[in-house]
Amino acid sequence: MPIDVFTADEIRRAMKVYAGALRDHREAINRLNVYPVPDGDTGTNMALTLEAVCNELDLAATDMASTCKAIAHGSLMGARGNSGVILSQILRGTCDVLREHETCDASVWAEALRAASDAAYGAVMRPVEGTILTVVRESAEAARAAAERGAALVEVLERARDAGGRALERTPELLPVLAEAGVVDAGGAGLLLLLDALAHVIDGRPMPVPTEDEGRLPAGALVAGGHGGPSADHRNAESGEKGVSDLRYEVMYFLEAPDEAVPGFKDVWATVGDSIVVVGGDGLWNCHIHTDDIGAAIEAGIDIGRPRNIRVTDLLEQVEEERWVREAEPLPPEPAAAHEPVPCAVVAVATGDGVRRIFYSLGVQGIVTGGQTMNPSTAQLLEAVERAPADEVVILPNNKNIIPVAEQVGGQTSKRVYVVPTRGVAEGFASLLAYDPQASGEDNARAMAEAAANVIAGEVTRAVRDSSCDLGPIAEGDYIGLGRDGIVAVAPSLDDACTQLLDALVRDDHEIVTIIEGEGATAATTRHIELWLQDHRPNVTAEVHHGGQPLYPYLFGIE
Repeated sequence: MPIDVFTADEIRRAMKVYAGALRDHREAINRLNVYPVPDGDTGTNMALTLEAVCNELDLAATDMASTCKAIAHGSLMGARGNSGVILSQILRGTCDVLREHETCDASVWAEALRAASDAAYGAVMRPVEGTILTVVRESAEAARAAAERGAALVEVLERARDAGGRALERTPELLPVLAEAGVVDAGGAGLLLLLDALAHVIDGRPMPVPTEDEGRLPAGALVAGGHGGPSADHRNAESGEKGVSDLRYEVMYFLEAPDEAVPGFKDVWATVGDSIVVVGGDGLWNCHIHTDDIGAAIEAGIDIGRPRNIRVTDLLEQVEEERWVREAEPLPPEPAAAHEPVPCAVVAVATGDGVRRIFYSLGVQGIVTGGQTMNPSTAQLLEAVERAPADEVVILPNNKNIIPVAEQVGGQTSKRVYVVPTRGVAEGFASLLAYDPQASGEDNARAMAEAAANVIAGEVTRAVRDSSCDLGPIAEGDYIGLGRDGIVAVAPSLDDACTQLLDALVRDDHEIVTIIEGEGATAATTRHIELWLQDHRPNVTAEVHHGGQPLYPYLFGIE
């Protein structure tokens, strides 16, 4: 027989069932992502958010108040990406109602779903229909209508699930980009599994089984409003403002700040980027934005409080680097010299066996794997700093996205930590030429920063989507040459992109060009680069090193 009310035990069981369902359906939901620059994978982000909830529940008391507190706090602290942050607010809104009752009947659940909908819409600065927001709102409306008719708990949740399912099927009508791709909204699909889990706990009905075509529209289906296509309305599903292609970085952090200061913080963020989601309360907020100005996004938090656990993701390169990190070989053991005590040690962030080998040869004591998208956390950098055989430690982030994360480490350790703001591997190598392990951290940091500043860095990567820049259109698969000021070369071949980049960066008064080969480099291209330098910059000496770094076939350091 179906149960009439939920107790804390049933709620805890529903969260466990929901977490398991998200794990099972993770890849199916991930396949529904339609944007050219994925903001993480929706299924993965939602699954990780629920994993954090379950971990918190395992440590909490089993009464209703403690259960709801664990769900709300666990989802807030464990939220990943847009979908995870919005899901955390849905769970928080639900728990705000449930925690007031030892048993939760049909009317309480209807009120809880309404609160969940209100919380989700309140978290997003510019709500867009055709997303998880539509699914939670229409589910809540159906639950409330059923409860007002005096329906039992099982019927209230059935009506909510049915209405949510219909709303999910209609998401392509509301977002043309979904219709163009022939899929429904990924976040909405993930949310329906929560309603399935609640129904499963009520009467034991089976959970849905993932399928290859889950969430895909039937072949040839014509959806009203679907003719616009991504080129006409390529908007972020949770923000509804600028296209994803216009904003490169995802910035997330926890913000310790007074609640009354957060509305003004949101207003400032509205001028910095979009896809803004800020959730939380009682002095702790989980903040998410897409932006081109990482510094401004973080400084806005510093102005009203203390940002921590800062994560910066380069959306253009996320998928490929995540593949590389998943498939990478374990780190080789550190050389014995790295463990010898010194007054001042160096910790560097690096990818690629060759790059790590060079860093060790230049005196680095600790290396943390990381790069553009797989940014190491503050905790990972802190662990490396604590292992370093010195009381003073210099950190080389070797990526501009990692600099703000590295700057958080000093406040978490008794060691003196200095961050040299290296923005690339070439700057990291150059900085180490000024490193003296017997000198103080302050002196090393100053000298190393000056050495890094004397290097002009360039890098070549490949476009993951069609785009444009000041040089003209960029086709997916084109090679892109990047300098400190952005894109300075675009070419269909790797050879041409490298020489165009060097032509823009190398002046007649330069003396050395360091060439660091990564994945995708070839002996023929390296030779082509060397011959071009001989012909066009005859006063320059080329030094070639094998780095093995992902994403960038070539990195250049010009001195």
